[in-house]
Amino acid sequence: MKVSYLLIALSLLCSNLLLAEQSGKNLEAYISENKKAQFSYDYQKNEAESLKLRDSWIAPLNLQYSYVKSNPYREVQDVQNAALRMDQPIFQSGGIYYGIKFAKASKIYLNYSVDVAKRKLIKDAISLLMQIKQINLKINKQNYLIKNSEINLELKKEQYLNGQLDSGFLDNAIIERNILIQGLYDIQTSKERVVSKFQTISDISYEDAQIPHLELLDEDKFLGKNLVLNMSKSNTEKNKYTKDVTVAKYLPRVSITAGYNWSKSQNNAFQFGENEKDYYDYGVKANIPLDINTLRDIESSKIDYLKSKVLVEDTKRELKALFEQVMQNINNLKKKQLLSVTNIEIYEKLLSDTKALFKAGYKTEYDVDLLANSVEIQKIDSNIFEIDKQLELLTLYEMYKND
Repeated sequence: MKVSYLLIALSLLCSNLLLAEQSGKNLEAYISENKKAQFSYDYQKNEAESLKLRDSWIAPLNLQYSYVKSNPYREVQDVQNAALRMDQPIFQSGGIYYGIKFAKASKIYLNYSVDVAKRKLIKDAISLLMQIKQINLKINKQNYLIKNSEINLELKKEQYLNGQLDSGFLDNAIIERNILIQGLYDIQTSKERVVSKFQTISDISYEDAQIPHLELLDEDKFLGKNLVLNMSKSNTEKNKYTKDVTVAKYLPRVSITAGYNWSKSQNNAFQFGENEKDYYDYGVKANIPLDINTLRDIESSKIDYLKSKVLVEDTKRELKALFEQVMQNINNLKKKQLLSVTNIEIYEKLLSDTKALFKAGYKTEYDVDLLANSVEIQKIDSNIFEIDKQLELLTLYEMYKND
């Protein structure tokens, strides 16, 4: 019989693993449409900022126009001026190239930042849903415990009335029952709080929603597609190009300059009639910035880059430690679950024997009900431990994205 329960447990585990790959890709369904829209706007902003940064080396065309009316010499004078100017860099010692690379790296880093924030919210939603399902199990368990306490109270009453026990034992039975009922109220209150939190971030009905079955991950898979680690790596890449852009900022640059100018004046005291003229200019400009803080600025950007490389290794170490801790917690929960399976075997054997003795008149209906309730309690414990395992895995899935 024990073997059969173990097989059932293993089959449930296998089915969880098969369903995990499918459900793991659709975890976004657990957050509300409003939350999804906010993250979508974040991605769109990242795209816009990246394009703006990528093209920042393209200088603007400056268009100017002025109209002035004055009468310094009694006659009213009209003066109009217009100009179109361009000062476009064509060579920045690699600054243009590295600037474009920096823009792309910044977009990747910012998108990872949004991914991490979104995944955190998804994890919160699923965690709350799992907690609700787990609390429902705890409510059922508490009801069975209350039933057993009521049976125990009835037995104590009979024994007290028959003179087999003093009133102290009866008082203890009443207190035990009341404590369990109060515990049920506390569990129900905690459920309402969790439900309220869940409804603020999800459109799904918690009553109908199914919790996802998450598969076990190996360490290489967890680290290979880890959002936090990839964000740290992308930050290193971004800082690398920041360093290159900073160096190029202090190297020679060449620009093309060009302009078109137009002016028109009327009633000028020093000329007759109307005067209008226009002209253009163009040329090449080169400059080298000489700044006392050049070396300090470059050194600062290099330090940021080197620090980000160290942070990648530190992040990897922290994630490995987290993975090992989660695996240890899951192994401990498996032991507890197997203990529940063993207890079910024991209680079911006792229940079978007690039913036979009850038919023979050696046991009471109370004895049968007590053991039947105990069997259900152990089954509920096993399910609670299964959700605990899923909550542990959810800690990893918060940072793991397989797409």
